Amino acid sequence: MTEQSRVRFADILPAATVGLRTRPIRAVLSIVGIAIGIAAIVAVLGITRSSQSDLLARLDRLGTNLLTVVNGQTLGGDEAQLPATAAATIARTEGVVRVAPTAEIDGLGVYRTDRIPAYRTNGLSVRAADATLLSTLDVRLAQGAFFTEATARYPVVVLGFDAARQLGVSHLDTSTRVWLGGRWFVVIGILGPVELAPEVDSSVLIGFAVAEENTGHDIPPSRIYVRTDTDRTATVAALLARATNPQQPHTVAVSRPSDALAARLAVAGATTNLFLGLGAVALLVGAIGIANTMVISVLERRTEIGLRRALGAARRHVAAQFLVEAVLLGVLGGVAGVVLGAAFTVAVALHRGWQPLIPSGAIAAAFVAAVVIGALAGLYPAGRAARLAPTDALRTT
Repeated sequence: MTEQSRVRFADILPAATVGLRTRPIRAVLSIVGIAIGIAAIVAVLGITRSSQSDLLARLDRLGTNLLTVVNGQTLGGDEAQLPATAAATIARTEGVVRVAPTAEIDGLGVYRTDRIPAYRTNGLSVRAADATLLSTLDVRLAQGAFFTEATARYPVVVLGFDAARQLGVSHLDTSTRVWLGGRWFVVIGILGPVELAPEVDSSVLIGFAVAEENTGHDIPPSRIYVRTDTDRTATVAALLARATNPQQPHTVAVSRPSDALAARLAVAGATTNLFLGLGAVALLVGAIGIANTMVISVLERRTEIGLRRALGAARRHVAAQFLVEAVLLGVLGGVAGVVLGAAFTVAVALHRGWQPLIPSGAIAAAFVAAVVIGALAGLYPAGRAARLAPTDALRTT
């Protein structure tokens, strides 16, 4: 009985690297094809995880318990007004912690000097507010001070972050003032950015008493900020419309500013799926490149295959040699892709000020995908090499 030939993996591995060592450019191009796909997948998952982590941290920092109440529309389509007592009735609602009424004042422009034409508003608005705004929005002061019950009655203003920049106010002293409504107002403070209330950033804030003095009439609130118990935010949101205007709750609009940030998580997830699909296409192209490289390698190494078969190598040994070579191409491409993807993730995260996060599952999945793709891409070339008869492979033309 003829003993079957045997070969160790330690012998197959050097033979499998012959093609890589003798044709390095072709091998590198095949590796690059896999690396691009793997790098795309790792980078997409890493950047998405980093951005989502930063967004969740911002949500935790800003809080999801801020609600806004604004005037909606009547059944006839006209703009409704919030009742003058809205802030007081909202404050009595169970679960409400703080309330800050504000009102946008139409017809009042604000300028750095009295020499600027009235039509150049720079998109700035004037809002009436009281001392509760700072604590309700949980915003810090960049410079100066905020209103108190005493100073809110005088011609003083607090500038939103963007308003200060547009007006060219970078520091405060006793002579820092703005021209508002035909009179000078002293700037006593500058707010830091308010992410959950961007309308405040571009506003110049004055006290309600001063606003009513300038306009000559009482000013009802047009936007009320409400800070609630975190665990009861949804319940409070459902009650606010009726608490604001019991007779016409349909004219009141209630929203949660943090929902806009949370919606970005869903958008990021949808975008991630799109880019993962593009990465999968790149991997498919890389797999085709490996298969093409291996088929050409089989055709070019017919003499080597025939000689090995004539010396006793079994078909499975020849198939294993070429299959291992294809897997090596996939693994090398996977390693290069993980390194490139991780480097790109770190670069983007540091540029955007995020903490770089690369999911360990993404790295593991990348290696598995690289091995599987290399193996699948090498099946047909390996089978073709194994089917070559020694006499046909050694025959020269």
